[in-house]
Amino acid sequence: MSGLLVAGTTSDAGKSVVTTGICRALARAGVKVAPFKAQNMSNNSMVCADTVHGTADIGRAQWIQAVAANAEPEAAMNPVLLKPGSDHRSHVVVMGQPAGELGAGDFTEGRAHLARAAYDAWDDLSSRYDVVVAEGAGSPTEINLRGSDYVNMGLARHADLSTVVVGDIDRGGLFAAMYGTVALLSAEDQRLVAGFVVNKFRGDRGLLQPGLDQISALTGRRVYGVLPWHPDVWLDSEDALELDARRVRDGGPALRVAVVRLPRISNFTDVDALGLEPGLDVVFASDPRALAGADLVVLPGTRATVADLAWLRQRGLDRAVVAHAAAGRPVLGVCGGFQLLGRSVADPHGVEGEPGEVAGLGLLDVRTEFAPEKVLRLSAGTAWGAATTGYEIHHGRVTRGPGAEPFLDGARDGHVFGTMWHGSLETDAFRTAFLTEVACATGQAWAPSGVSFAGARERRLELLADLVEHHLDLDALHALALSGPPDVPVLPPGAPR
Repeated sequence: MSGLLVAGTTSDAGKSVVTTGICRALARAGVKVAPFKAQNMSNNSMVCADTVHGTADIGRAQWIQAVAANAEPEAAMNPVLLKPGSDHRSHVVVMGQPAGELGAGDFTEGRAHLARAAYDAWDDLSSRYDVVVAEGAGSPTEINLRGSDYVNMGLARHADLSTVVVGDIDRGGLFAAMYGTVALLSAEDQRLVAGFVVNKFRGDRGLLQPGLDQISALTGRRVYGVLPWHPDVWLDSEDALELDARRVRDGGPALRVAVVRLPRISNFTDVDALGLEPGLDVVFASDPRALAGADLVVLPGTRATVADLAWLRQRGLDRAVVAHAAAGRPVLGVCGGFQLLGRSVADPHGVEGEPGEVAGLGLLDVRTEFAPEKVLRLSAGTAWGAATTGYEIHHGRVTRGPGAEPFLDGARDGHVFGTMWHGSLETDAFRTAFLTEVACATGQAWAPSGVSFAGARERRLELLADLVEHHLDLDALHALALSGPPDVPVLPPGAPR
């Protein structure tokens, strides 16, 4: 088994970015490489092909990492996916398929079967690839959770993986976080930590060097490189920490897009393609005032349709969306957002919570009923003469009434559109056709940009690989993956096992 674990001092330290960059850089060097994350907690996911079930649901980050590695995305790359439905419960996906729920109280108990699934997937994947680059979760030094961990040092122990710890220097306190990450681990876990990577550095590298020298001397572990901050490093995200970063300004956009920032937003990467358009300004909105003046309002996916519908009403956003549509201005609902636009949402089986039925916004003549079985599907179709593709991940079954026209297996009424398909806006021809429709409806002068979403993604992956090759010791990291953990000292005090 040849592999490397990329851990982090904190969440959002840059584990996903570093893992993705290493995958692409190794692939460019001719290495057969695959990504892995034993357990992901995210409402951003992707449907991929599966040899057993036909389709599988995996974390969006692992899907992108597979693309970076030139590997076919598969369930084994993210064997456990937790989708938070509330602050206390998460929906569980194991090997791409729904597998019940997990409560906050079960986080340290009752996860043995998930660990087994993760380790089995690792063993299988690593038997088929030269190198597997595993991404950790949060910090490896969550000492309150170490006993049941199978994502960070638990995985590293299982596969005897060399581990590098990524720290975001933009946050401050980097050196203390690096030292503490190692020192609070048990001696057995410390043995696996080979060194560090600094992420998001700005300024003069010479000013940083004394600190790098000292952290290496204090820990007995080397720093494998310093990745600079770069404005064009932007990947499909797996959580909502960086939503506001999607706002695009180019000094006078022709079209303004307001995306409703639902509390339980999911698959918000649907609007990534809009964020790349130079003629658009994409903002995330949490109150009615933010919708004022928007040319297009987007209701994205949600993990809790009924709860987020209540949230819309509490904030008056329901009335703002209805008024926007009544003024003849376009509205787009995707998956859960589409369901919000309908006449009613029924949950007779209690899939999302208490059984019952509530009224929707009434902008589309459709009715949604939740069923226990989840739909996972790759889809294709045409609108305005433009072909597009998408993917479906949902429990809701939507029935279209006579007052709605078909639209991408969804519904349309005038300038109100709803579809269950995620990802359709990533198709350039369809996105152009849709935005042309929005411009016509609002009387705006908008011209197609010719931006290629697939091309932009590929350029970002290549940029990441360039940064990794130029600023990290890729040969040394590759050697770590092949040879296993180096001989490193144990730091005091060390946490108990």
